[in-house]
Amino acid sequence: MLEFGQKPAAAPADLIRDTNEANFMTDVIEASKDVPVIVDFWAPWCGPCKTLGPALEAAVTAARGKVRMVKVNVDENQMIASQLRIQSIPTVYAFWQGRPVDGFQGAIQGSEIKAFVDKLSGLAGDGGLGEAIEAAEAMLAEGDAVGAAETFAAILGEEPENAAAYGGLVRAHLALGNHDQAQGLLAAAPAAIAKSQQVEAARAQLELAHQAANAGPVAELLNLVLAEPDNHQARYDLALALHAAGKVEGAVEELLELFRRDRDWNGGAAKTQLFKIFDALKPNDPIVQKGRRKLSSLIFA
Repeated sequence: MLEFGQKPAAAPADLIRDTNEANFMTDVIEASKDVPVIVDFWAPWCGPCKTLGPALEAAVTAARGKVRMVKVNVDENQMIASQLRIQSIPTVYAFWQGRPVDGFQGAIQGSEIKAFVDKLSGLAGDGGLGEAIEAAEAMLAEGDAVGAAETFAAILGEEPENAAAYGGLVRAHLALGNHDQAQGLLAAAPAAIAKSQQVEAARAQLELAHQAANAGPVAELLNLVLAEPDNHQARYDLALALHAAGKVEGAVEELLELFRRDRDWNGGAAKTQLFKIFDALKPNDPIVQKGRRKLSSLIFA
């Protein structure tokens, strides 16, 4: 699905190809105007080439269309090798916008290959994924959780380890009331993004949603707290009820008051709940910033 207007990623068969002197301009120079192209100069008799080539191919395939790779057999294409002053092999050049922008000679370690490919992947931008994420977030904010879920899923189809899209998809399912699907997505989150801020925020929202299902009536709990200000359990329950009712700032205020009265109550439950609420919101949310300042002042008072 490509609703967000970016160019489709190259199919695996198009990512890596052999070229020759007749097709070099098309396969490398012209192609590099759309996506960075890595050119591997090799020969059948070159031992290091037999190691470097497959490792490069694996890294290019993992980049999912953000870069392409072209292989040039220097024995069969000596004119190209001469024009580009290839003096030893393996030699690797990277082309972008029709010009060489990077390269190296000799076999290098796998981590260096990945870093080389990752650097090139960033030259052409994100293919519109950033704009797509913004559009999906706008849909979610406007109540179109179905459209948001479809867009986040499409983004993940292009980039499975996109933390913002993964967290967004979980939140879209939460907005639709699909808690089991949200839980399943969180359990299956790729290791590379499982602890990212975006995924942790979605996890915190799921936990808050579970709490909301069992929250008590706000009015009754408020009356109880007014009558018994030192009833810590009632104040904690009131905070949960306020949050479930969408009164997030009120919930934070009650938890801060509980922390002020007894920071160690129930194993520090007030502080734990505050951090859960903060994690579920955006870091620059005024409620988060104000709440964190007040909590810090209480901690260090």
